[in-house]
Amino acid sequence: MKLSVAIITFNEEKNIERCLQSVQPVADEVVVVDSLSTDGTEAICKKYSVRFISEKFRGHIQQKNYAMELTSHDFVLSLDADEELSAELTKSILEIKNRGTADAYKFNRLNNYCGTFIYHGGWYPDTKIRLWNKHKGKWGGENPHDQVIMHSGSSIEKLHGDLKHYTYRTLGEHLLQMNKFSDIAAAEAFKKNKRTNILLHLVLNPFFTFIKTYLLKAGFMDGVAGFQVAISGAYYRYLKYAKLYQLHQKQ
Repeated sequence: MKLSVAIITFNEEKNIERCLQSVQPVADEVVVVDSLSTDGTEAICKKYSVRFISEKFRGHIQQKNYAMELTSHDFVLSLDADEELSAELTKSILEIKNRGTADAYKFNRLNNYCGTFIYHGGWYPDTKIRLWNKHKGKWGGENPHDQVIMHSGSSIEKLHGDLKHYTYRTLGEHLLQMNKFSDIAAAEAFKKNKRTNILLHLVLNPFFTFIKTYLLKAGFMDGVAGFQVAISGAYYRYLKYAKLYQLHQKQ
């Protein structure tokens, strides 16, 4: 199996080198689609002889499918710039390159939050399809929460090893991203004419999101980071529906 790696970037100079280093053992080609970065992302990428394309951001799903379409090989490993392959996952991918039998491969994603790997609260194992035959599947879902959707009847196997995901370095970074992503999510929901129930979505939904994450899914086992994850998840729910409510009010 020849394997193409597809990555989308925007101002990822703090992350991209770690990602590129991790795929060197498995990649026969690396394609980076960059959304007009203004930092050192391009210079770092070119140290690794990647195919670097500058393209205005179209949306997470659209940008990732565009990167997939630019690859040369049938099988694509799609990563975000803030992700890296663990040693065990690298070994698993090398093995299926020699004896691959499935149309797609899924594996666990281990999220790092402000320096702490999170194993509870619903954040792990966070299993994703990230390696697949591009003729039998593509990115879909709803921005900004994309997912790989395979054609009916496609075979899927699970690989050993974790995809490490370095989410946020600070709470401030997380707050900025929640504000950005809740804008996108609210706009997508508005397009589909989804409505907001003030009691259900602005009060009860955030409250039960915290209870589910922190207590029912044992987020408290991850200490202070687990609490921050739970309270931030609740706040994101509130932001999304509050912004959706505002969009309908303006209309």
